[in-house]
Amino acid sequence: MPEALTSATIAIVKATVPALAEHGTAITKAMYARLFQDEHIKALFNHANQGESGAQVHALAGAILAYAQNIENLGALVPVVERIAYKHVGYHILPEHYPFVANALLAAIKEVLGDAATDEILAAWGEAYWFLANILKAREVVLRDEIMRSEGGWNGWRRFVVAEKIRESSVITSFVLCPEDGGPVLRHKPGQYLTFRLKPPGSPELKRNYSISCGPNGEYYRISVKREANGQGGSRFLHDDVEVGDVLETTPPAGDFFLAEAPQRPVILLSGGVGLTPMVSMAEAIVREHPQLEAHYVHGAINSETHAMDAQVKALAAACPALKVFTFYSDPLPGDELGRTHHGEGFVSLDWLAANTPLTDADIFLCGPKPFLRAFVAGLSLAGVAADRIHYEFFGPADELMAA
Repeated sequence: MPEALTSATIAIVKATVPALAEHGTAITKAMYARLFQDEHIKALFNHANQGESGAQVHALAGAILAYAQNIENLGALVPVVERIAYKHVGYHILPEHYPFVANALLAAIKEVLGDAATDEILAAWGEAYWFLANILKAREVVLRDEIMRSEGGWNGWRRFVVAEKIRESSVITSFVLCPEDGGPVLRHKPGQYLTFRLKPPGSPELKRNYSISCGPNGEYYRISVKREANGQGGSRFLHDDVEVGDVLETTPPAGDFFLAEAPQRPVILLSGGVGLTPMVSMAEAIVREHPQLEAHYVHGAINSETHAMDAQVKALAAACPALKVFTFYSDPLPGDELGRTHHGEGFVSLDWLAANTPLTDADIFLCGPKPFLRAFVAGLSLAGVAADRIHYEFFGPADELMAA
């Protein structure tokens, strides 16, 4: 593996930026079409992100363009590399899978650009691809080694039994998962997710990510899943078909969105809807391990019918005075009472956060629907919050958020 890209390769890749800006989506669409001709490669992907919206196609096009634009400043891509490496661990992407992507990408560039994709350009992009691929593979080796060295760690898919199925609200259900082999489980970093291989009867296998909604404990995991009526089957399968005693398969906890092992400043846990799941995990960890840490749990829900895990969060706050809880309902029910079921009506705003939380002094963790994240990732930056204090989790292609 070269220690650095050659100056000639850098110059050629930079020269392709205008073509990538114009044709990037067509290139990635052609690349995926080629990749998915191979069934064992196709099975590695979460096809919920490959639907009509083409979200993954646009996200990858943006990532390739960003790589070309930053080819002389790869340090700018470190956060993206970290997120991709964790995703690869979650989806059990292995070194032997990388050549398939290389071949598909280069063939797609040639297909879309035609004669403009000279041998020189294809060679430069081949070198650039493998340079980045080797960075990713090296990071993935480190992550997997850390997992395997930890108590309860494992590699690949492990079977978990559904020990409890708990209805948390009209739309969210929790599943408590214990390892079928009876061994310990890796203590996850609060905020991380599990990647599942689901097998609905009569349907293709599905890959889905779900945040862990309990604090680390070494014995079990809990996920809390919203039933998506218009989704592609993962949440409906869990809600409608999976029962106590059934077995689910998952890879180890993954993700670069997590509470620091030793938090150095106040934290704001800001969520909307089912985005509360990693925040409950963080809140449990704070109460158990950092009870003196100033923490603000701010959540937006529609009303008490859809609001999940309210009792658990209130119990945590009662046990830990440093944890403050604020809940907003956008459409309260007649029986919902301001001051009892919720603390504010409408939506959480930046002005409210600035007035009621240490906004400029805290680490801010965000999770929620795409419009929620789009507004706050951009809004917090514009409000002057340092980028390294804005942490967010988003399942699916995050191209718009990265652009913001």
